[in-house]
Order: sequence, then structure tokens, then C-alpha cells
Amino acid sequence: MTFKLVWENVRHKPLRTLLSVLLIAGPVTLILTLVGISHGFVEDSKRRSAGVGADVLFKAPGSSLMQFSAATLPDKLVGALAAEPHVVQATGTVVAPIGGFDSMIGIEPTEFNKMSGGFVFVDGHPLDGPDDILVDTWYAAQRKLKIGGKFTALGRDWKVAGIVQPGKLAHVFARMSVLQDLLGNLGHVSQIFIKLDDPAKAPEVVAAFKVKYDGYPAWPMADLQSLLSVDNVPLLKTFIDVIVGIGVFFGFTVVSLSMYMAVLQRTREIGILKSMGATKGFVMGLILAEAFFLGLGGTALGIGLSYVTKSVMMAVAPASLPQAIVYGWWPIAGAVAMGAAVLGAVYPGMLAVRQDPIEALAYE
Repeated sequence: MTFKLVWENVRHKPLRTLLSVLLIAGPVTLILTLVGISHGFVEDSKRRSAGVGADVLFKAPGSSLMQFSAATLPDKLVGALAAEPHVVQATGTVVAPIGGFDSMIGIEPTEFNKMSGGFVFVDGHPLDGPDDILVDTWYAAQRKLKIGGKFTALGRDWKVAGIVQPGKLAHVFARMSVLQDLLGNLGHVSQIFIKLDDPAKAPEVVAAFKVKYDGYPAWPMADLQSLLSVDNVPLLKTFIDVIVGIGVFFGFTVVSLSMYMAVLQRTREIGILKSMGATKGFVMGLILAEAFFLGLGGTALGIGLSYVTKSVMMAVAPASLPQAIVYGWWPIAGAVAMGAAVLGAVYPGMLAVRQDPIEALAYE
């Protein structure tokens, strides 16, 4: 009986129902999209750091594991570290921010290819001239770059020499010596990646480095992988909490207004139900049930729209804003939407149950 009444109410007011579902879907889509971008960014960073093929990361004094640093490490340390026990290879890189979340990485191609297994070329050729850069497919799509095309960054015009598969530390690569000269840091690197004869010895090697190279931080790459999570990125978890709060607020407001209008539109209907003996609990149940189903519909639509936003992000900014579909957040976003919907229906429901049947029947 209750379900049929709710269904008829929803079916006979299609425009109001559609608008309510759309407005509830908005916060759900917002939550899932921003959480998806957060997780996508972290997962992409994990893939790229793992793609280097290193076992240990060595950085300049005062550097943190989660942040890029300027080129302040003497590159003579690359040779010194390469001669340490259990080290089979060491290679330095230079990091140059080029705007937003993007950075250009300076590499020594032969050494970097040896450590990482080499780039997989989609088109073009390796780094040859001083103006050559490599970009991965995501960045090429985002910036509409083609082989031989011009790319301006760091006050210089670069030529796209090759387009490669993503997953190798960065989205944009240049020759290390060129970046060192451009940044005025000749003879210095930002970080040194180290490959061992046995990855399991990484903690032992790091401990030895901390004794011999006092003040120079080093970490097993496994530590970087484990720390790359939404909870460990500064302010990211707080940002997500704020977005969830906004979702609750808008869901509550939208449903409250929608159900308030529904109560006004159904004044006579509620009067008829009460004159036929419907209890206050029954009328309140109808209001809350309708709000619940609106929340359920908004949740389903919001989940569907999150796939649309992922497609849009992949088309517009696949390198800077990769979006993941985080299934674990579906029930959370659903609970936020339906909880806000039900709470938003409480006040309109209280108005409905207080109506006098005689006055309601006379309502025009």
C-alpha cells in the first residue's frame, strides 16, 4: 500500500521528481568525481614511480619523500653511490616544474633506459637534439601535441621528438644536461635513483647510506609506494571531507525544498488520507519513503554521471587530472545522499502530519 502510494505520487509529478533526482545526483557526482580524481592522481603517481625500476631513492638534505626538490645534489654522488655495495646502477634526474601539477624531468637517456627498461614508443624517436622532448600519450592528448610540434615551457621552445606509453616517472622528458644548463644548475641533480642486486636489501642499503652520507635522506622505493595514498597526501583527506560536507548540505537542502513543495501540492490528498483514518505515523512514513526513493534514484544517477565525468577528464586532462572509479565510495556517497534526503524530509513531514483534515479538504 505504502509503496503504491509513493509510486503514484512520484509518477504523477514527473518534472518535480526528475528535478529532485537530478539535484540529489549533483552532490553524489561531485563527491565521486573529486574522490576519483584524488585516487587517480595518487595511483598514477604510484605507477610512474614504480616505472623507474629503482629500489632506493636518494635526495638532498632537507628533502621530503613526498615532494620534488631543486637540483642541489652534486652529480658526483651518482658515481659514488654506484660504487657502493649491492648497487648495480645509479642515475640522477633533474626536476623542473612547468605549471600546475606538471613537471619536466631531465634524464640521461642511456642510463634511464637501462634502469627502467626503456620507453615504449608510440611514435617518433628518442632524444637526439638539445631541444628534443618526449611526452607520454596522456600529455600529448591533453596538450594536442604531435611529432615535430612545438611545446613552450621554461621560457624555451621544445620540439616533440617522441610520444611514449605512460608510466615512466613523468609525463615530459628532456636531456638532463640541457635542463641543468637552463636552470643554472650545472653539475647538480634533484634526486638519484638506485638499483640493487637484490631489492630485499633496500632497507639495509638505506641504513648504510644514512651512516656514510650523514644528512642525506634515502628511502626504499617500497616506502614511497606505501606512502602514496590519499590519507598521506597533505590536505587531500581534509579536502575530501569538506566535499562530503558540501554534499550533505546540498542533499539536505534540495530534498527539504522538494518535499516541502510536495506537501503543499498534496494538501488535499493528505486531508483525504487522514479523514479515512490514516495515522500521523502513516503520513510521515509516506513522506520519508518518497524521500528515500528520491535519494536512491539520485544515488544511481550520480554514480552513472561519475563515469561521464571520468570520460570528460580523460578527454580534457588525462595527464593532470586522471580520475579513478572508486567503488568503495559508492555506498558512502549513497549513504550521504539518502541520509540527507531522509533528514531533509523530516520538517515537511512534520508539517504534513499536523494538518487538520477539515482544513486540508477545503484547501484549493
